[in-house]
Amino acid sequence: MSRASTPPPRRRVPAGLIAAIAAAVIVVAAVTGVFAFALLRPESATVGPAVASPSTFTSRPTATPTLSPTVSPAPTPTASSTPTPTAPAVPASPAAQGCPGSTTVMTVWAHPDDDIIFANPTISDAIAAGQCVRTVFVTAGDAGKGGGYVDARELGILRAYNHMRGTDGLWDATELTLNTGMHARRLTPQNDQRMSVIFLRLPDGNITGAGFDATGHATLSKLYDGGISSFAPIDGGPAVMRDQLLASVREIGTALAPAVTLTHIPRGSAFAPGDHPDHSVVGSIVRDALSADATVGPGIRYFVGYPSLDLPRNLDGAVLDAKVDTYRIYTQQDEVIRCADRSACLKTRKFGEWLQRSYPKTEAELQFG
Repeated sequence: MSRASTPPPRRRVPAGLIAAIAAAVIVVAAVTGVFAFALLRPESATVGPAVASPSTFTSRPTATPTLSPTVSPAPTPTASSTPTPTAPAVPASPAAQGCPGSTTVMTVWAHPDDDIIFANPTISDAIAAGQCVRTVFVTAGDAGKGGGYVDARELGILRAYNHMRGTDGLWDATELTLNTGMHARRLTPQNDQRMSVIFLRLPDGNITGAGFDATGHATLSKLYDGGISSFAPIDGGPAVMRDQLLASVREIGTALAPAVTLTHIPRGSAFAPGDHPDHSVVGSIVRDALSADATVGPGIRYFVGYPSLDLPRNLDGAVLDAKVDTYRIYTQQDEVIRCADRSACLKTRKFGEWLQRSYPKTEAELQFG
């Protein structure tokens, strides 16, 4: 009988080996998945603390990269530098008066009448030429007689100026307070702005320089020399100090911008001895206040006062007649030197001789000793 073949028996795989293989497969799959996730996940905006990476990974920055700052160009300096401080604007002086189309002649005197006695015909010639004439009287010329005498002298001056300009008429009064604080009274003819007169009305110092009982013996000389610190105008205005008075004359001169300034001979000049003390101080005040002004200084002319008696007569004829007539009109208001006509005026002691002379001096001619 034939026999059929029997297959060889299977070799059995141990269960432990199978389990080990399965575990290995699982581990490989897991590692592969982690690797793929690490490569494909998006980068976070905020990077956390540094973590050790497998050596096969490209290292990642452990902090947000810092960009190099963009260098801004330095600002180009502008042409303008720090502005230079400017002095505050000086307010226009109340004393200012324009003179359109002509030049200004300023005259500064101690007393009402000094101008028409010592400086004519220079003043009358300026008026005739159409120039503006601005006159300042520093003292009231009160002679210790009070306000009534002062008012009369001021009226006489206004009438004398009316005569020189060839027109009678009224004058308008303006009360001024200068930038210095000093008070002044200005009169201007109605309808004629070419002329004005300013009265400061400080006390008359007397020919002796000692002043008068009525004004407490206060004088310009004492003020100028420091004997008194201040004194008040006779009309009761605010007291004035020495530097304030000089500054006031300077202010008026600057405001009027005169081409020519007429005043008295100052102290120290060879022509000063024997003059009225008020004359000499006013001349010195004008010189101190204005001679250094490049615009005003060269035009200052100093007129010889009382000492002109020692100089030759240099006026006569029609020029002298006109001068005496102006003076006569003034004297009708001045009870001390009133004269009725030309002859009487020329016979008045000393005044008659002064009227026949007029001697202006430049700075170079003052002959300081």
